[in-house]
Amino acid sequence: MSLRSLQATVDEWITTTGVRYFSPLTNTAILAEETGEVARIMARRFGDQSFKAGEDPDALADELADLLWVLTAIANQTGIDLTEAFRRNIEKKTARDATRHASNPKLHREED
Repeated sequence: MSLRSLQATVDEWITTTGVRYFSPLTNTAILAEETGEVARIMARRFGDQSFKAGEDPDALADELADLLWVLTAIANQTGIDLTEAFRRNIEKKTARDATRHASNPKLHREED
């Protein structure tokens, strides 16, 4: 699925099944909430914390999809074409970081 297709799919669902978009402020709060849910799983899967009883260790994909969903909703309601925004972002990163990472000695050592 392309980013444009993703944006159209999210818009279609929100304006039919979801009735309407939440306010941008509400969606921003939901974005923060979903980011926290991803962070919680990452801390348990890859960090030092353990899962609590009832937590799903395999929920990362679903939580990342929730994050992508609300990010897409925010883009839709603020008139951002994610395909174009992402293309410009890659160009910016490529120009800015052309040699930066390759010359970073921290990236060439074994993980601690």
